[in-house]
Amino acid sequence: MVILPIYYLLDSIFHFPVDFIGLAINPNLAIAFTLSLLSTEPFHTLFALAVFPGFSFVAVYGTIFMGWVERKMTAKIQLRTGPMYAGRLEGILQNVADFFKLAFKEMVIPNGVDRAVFVAVPFALMAVAGALVSLVPLSPTVFIADPAVGAVLVFAILGFTPLITLLAGWASNSKYPFLGGLRALHQLVAYEIPMILSLVGVVVLAGSLNLMDIVNAQAGLWYIAPEILAAIVFYVGALAELERIPFDIPEADSELVAGWQTEYTSMLFGSFQLANFTRMYVMAGLFTTFFLGGWLGPAPVPPLVWFMVKVTLVELLLMLPRSIMPRLRIDMLIRAGWVKLLALSFANLFITMLIVSLGVLH
Repeated sequence: MVILPIYYLLDSIFHFPVDFIGLAINPNLAIAFTLSLLSTEPFHTLFALAVFPGFSFVAVYGTIFMGWVERKMTAKIQLRTGPMYAGRLEGILQNVADFFKLAFKEMVIPNGVDRAVFVAVPFALMAVAGALVSLVPLSPTVFIADPAVGAVLVFAILGFTPLITLLAGWASNSKYPFLGGLRALHQLVAYEIPMILSLVGVVVLAGSLNLMDIVNAQAGLWYIAPEILAAIVFYVGALAELERIPFDIPEADSELVAGWQTEYTSMLFGSFQLANFTRMYVMAGLFTTFFLGGWLGPAPVPPLVWFMVKVTLVELLLMLPRSIMPRLRIDMLIRAGWVKLLALSFANLFITMLIVSLGVLH
């Protein structure tokens, strides 16, 4: 009785472009208005960034679904049961329960920390993960950004992660987090150069730095066949980038409590977990894009389905070492990166140049 007269009075004066009362009482009108709004460029981009194929989609798929898959797979390999109760079906909603548990826990910030940096670090890591998500194309029509030098931007953004972990360790004002941050920098030196060199062969074969072009260039043959050495180096580098066993050296629980994450609690700690699962999805998506033909597959299956099937299989491979391998020492990782991985990268580059010179793939 009060709102309607005021609304229609203001409408007669300002002539609202949208009938908000009609949208509130007519579902069909509301759906049509929402679809038309999403078709405009600003809202379409915002929807892609926030919902699909953006951060919300990756959070649900990577954190809730694949997080549950990792728990169950690890439990089965180690002859345990894993999550059983949350969600009834084999504990499928256990990660959702963990999210609400972290969301309602008290956020404890220790005395002596650099409060601004300490609180900003989890959001910075999530921002890096979100920027990486925007670079991974899911199909010829489903993507957020398509930069001409996407392969270069990937490594430019990945380089921020060890710096963020070092900031987390420094801001915590504690010896164990700081040691974890220093170890993250040592890992960066060990794996990043071989990892970059492993993709030089892919770029040479595709003749482009654009991720879309790299996928389309694999229409006849996926690059995992001629670039098998590069695929191995990239896989090992991805494990080190994600700090997963056997390369979880910066957060070694038996030595550093939880490494650079030691002093974080509540949703600050939860933000790290969300960013880590998001980065795992990104690394699996990049491996699929560079070596498994991206969304390419037999025609009856939609490209998006092919891409997600491949990404899921690659994520399972990234999760497997956690169940079956011990942790390496930091000196073993550095030696492996500078000797074995670097040698494999140069060998792969030599083979690639030989393939291009002989015109084998053309």
